[in-house]
Amino acid sequence: MKIFTPKPALFLVLAFMLFSCSAQAQDRTKRIGNKPRTGSSNTSFAVAKGHQIGIKMNAGRKMVQLMNLDFGIENTKKEPIGIKVNVYEFKKEQPTENLVKEAIVTAIPSGKSRMNIDLAKYDIKAKGDILVAIEFTETKAGNNPVFSIGLFNGGTYRFEGTAWKKMPVAGVDFNVTVKKL
Repeated sequence: MKIFTPKPALFLVLAFMLFSCSAQAQDRTKRIGNKPRTGSSNTSFAVAKGHQIGIKMNAGRKMVQLMNLDFGIENTKKEPIGIKVNVYEFKKEQPTENLVKEAIVTAIPSGKSRMNIDLAKYDIKAKGDILVAIEFTETKAGNNPVFSIGLFNGGTYRFEGTAWKKMPVAGVDFNVTVKKL
């Protein structure tokens, strides 16, 4: 009786075929930024035209395309709040050039929601460190919107007036889905 014993070369061929098939099936998207959360950890910011809120994210060493921005928010006002999305290169601990070439303008609806803003159609490409921010396009007095946050996750950057300032302990839960190019 003869027992079949595969040759090592056959194992290498099979392993290569499995690896190449699984590499093609891999999803080319990933999520960067803070993880989505809901719950009791929240913070609010005044709604003033030109003020911005954002977080620093690492897009990786290779170029990626930003597909969508996601964050949790509760708009306690009765009417929507106008916002604009900005994406900055981040160098030497400061935001620099805005990578958004066409204005991305939308509104935060009244009530509690998860905002999911489509960025794919704006063809924003980035690599390395970026700052993804929302900018208020109007001033509204009264109750301020409440953002979901996480503690000790890199902090939140705020632009009020003429300079960016870092709030180091709590980071808003902004996250972006990116597609590898």
